[in-house]
Amino acid sequence: MSSTTARHSYTIKEAAALTGLPASTLRYYESIGVIAPVSRGASSKHRVYDEDDLDQLMWVACLAATGMSVSDMRQYVANGQLGPSAAGEQIELLKEQEKRLADEAEQIALRTRYVRLKIDYWHAVQAGDDTRAGLLSGEARALADELKRSKTQ
Repeated sequence: MSSTTARHSYTIKEAAALTGLPASTLRYYESIGVIAPVSRGASSKHRVYDEDDLDQLMWVACLAATGMSVSDMRQYVANGQLGPSAAGEQIELLKEQEKRLADEAEQIALRTRYVRLKIDYWHAVQAGDDTRAGLLSGEARALADELKRSKTQ
């Protein structure tokens, strides 16, 4: 038995299934340089993904799942080829993405609070509690204004 392990190869359909990225996205990411060009079959000329390609696709899929822009993903991949000399820029890219995600989380929290207020409002209406309904309606209006302001920032 050989000491080297057999390397697997995967079709684009298999790579898509394993990474959760549609085949069209895999082709697109390759065409714009987010991922390195993938080798082609000798006779078929179809894309053939190996374990290293899948590894790269998995972390690109994770970056995409965070909502990172294609431009930032392309930069991240390019920086990754540079190794330790690009660590500072990698950290900066990831910190910027972390900030975007924190802002999104804040927006979601505000929208969730608004929905809860509206649920409470309708419970008050259903119970005939006009005083509470009025208070909740005012809170919901104030929160809606806050949501509008935070979207423009």
